[in-house]
Amino acid sequence: MDSLVPTEEPSLHHGPDIGAALKAAREFRGLSLQDVADQTRIRRTYLAAVEDMRLEELPSRPFTLGYVKAYAKLLGLDPDEAVARFKDAAPEAEDDLRAPVGVRKERDPRMGAIMAGAALIVTAIILWNIAQRAISEEAPPPPTAPQSAMAAAPTAPAGPMSVGAPLPAPTEASTPPVYETPGLEAAAQAGGSADAAMAAGKARREAEAAAAVQSDTPVGAAFVAKGPIHGAPAASSAVTLQARRQTMLIVRGGDSAIYFARSLAPGEAYRLPASKGLTVEATDPRAIDVFVGGRFKSLMPAPQTTAAALAG
Repeated sequence: MDSLVPTEEPSLHHGPDIGAALKAAREFRGLSLQDVADQTRIRRTYLAAVEDMRLEELPSRPFTLGYVKAYAKLLGLDPDEAVARFKDAAPEAEDDLRAPVGVRKERDPRMGAIMAGAALIVTAIILWNIAQRAISEEAPPPPTAPQSAMAAAPTAPAGPMSVGAPLPAPTEASTPPVYETPGLEAAAQAGGSADAAMAAGKARREAEAAAAVQSDTPVGAAFVAKGPIHGAPAASSAVTLQARRQTMLIVRGGDSAIYFARSLAPGEAYRLPASKGLTVEATDPRAIDVFVGGRFKSLMPAPQTTAAALAG
């Protein structure tokens, strides 16, 4: 067993409070506050305030509990247990949400003028409608036509009326294309079986997904160091993982102990130790190149895999 096997991992009950426990777990994994801030999307100042239990620098209590839960979850710890210890260290009743620290609520001075103008407009509309109704009630009734004029009005002729011949169809009229049922052609090629058509579509999608994961590095290309290399010595490691772009890499032992946890920058690499039962996790597997015996094999096939599968 090489020297990379970690000592006892700090638990959520380490230190005088939950902030000290989270800080010890973060430092044990080799993560900086900025690494945690990038992964959790929480401000670095809020994370530092949680570690030092400076509650006056944090937003309302529900937000703070969410920060503690996200922090613990990133470190692989129990988020509910972390929240329970935080409540034990800082017991207080739930209060209404308040604005984040440094934000002051101010009233727009123009709102009063806008409301007064809207009231004047509504009052004017109401008065105008009242005036229009009064004018219409005082106006004389409209004149009506005399009975003799109504009797002399022409009437519709009795009997059928002749109409013109129907117009011919437009010369440029065209027949719309025949509607094709989606999947009908694939089913016909598969012998008329809907199951066979679905299986063919699934195989085609899997082939397209596999083609999209291919790397631009040719298979068998030699490993070239492009940044710091962590992990085991080259002589005792068969698999090397190199980051193509920024990604989080976590390596666990068979007993779930964390061997390595770090946000790798482009070019950084990690050599897997010759230990059995290792599990490799990456937030972006397409950002990891896998080298076996110093030669490029493929991209990391999944967000979580075993070291044995990568070396095979």
